[in-house]
Amino acid sequence: MGNQRHTATPGAETADHQATTLTGLRTQFLLETLAAFAIGVSFLGLPAGLTVGPNWLALALSVIVLGPLAIVAFFRRPNYHIARPLRAGVQVLLSAALLSSVVLLVTHLADPRFQKDVFAAGGLLRAGTLLWLSNILIFAVWYWEIDGDGPLHRHQRGHPAADFLFPQQTSGRPFAPGFVDYLFLAFCFATALSPADTAPLTPRAKLLMMAEALISIAVIVLLVARSVNIL
Repeated sequence: MGNQRHTATPGAETADHQATTLTGLRTQFLLETLAAFAIGVSFLGLPAGLTVGPNWLALALSVIVLGPLAIVAFFRRPNYHIARPLRAGVQVLLSAALLSSVVLLVTHLADPRFQKDVFAAGGLLRAGTLLWLSNILIFAVWYWEIDGDGPLHRHQRGHPAADFLFPQQTSGRPFAPGFVDYLFLAFCFATALSPADTAPLTPRAKLLMMAEALISIAVIVLLVARSVNIL
């Protein structure tokens, strides 16, 4: 008999696609979890008095809630309807922690005792840098979570442009934005106060970018103003 050509059945192709999708999502969930852990670690480095509650609380919350979700995702398919609200809840709390720390930073700038004890010892530069980095990471996670109603929906719909339009999506070729793409978007906006090559398309995306810009401006202006005052 001659060579026989074996053609994959539609069911096998669907199973392979689902396996590939699940593997990609696992990697993205891990990157998001690492970003949340990095935010918690940055709060550990803030000077005393710039956090509401103990400075280890953000890291503990991320580890307790997101750690088990990341572990489960690598051994079995996670329940998306449970995992996503939990991730969103942690994200809201981390965002609130960032805002409260920025407000405390502004408040303590007018406190001579705090300036003498903390800011004069290099604490202002450290606090500003950590808050600026936390701002980037927090909004990178927000962009990753909201675009196209979340990572799972983006995978299921073939990654069409939804809340953000990446330049690769204008070519007509399939493009799956990952967490690093949203991290780059957040970094560009916190640094240059512009979305670089990626355009926000929806009101919620634009509002989030406005919030990131305001926080970034507040931290940068405070650092520059304080540095000028010291000089």
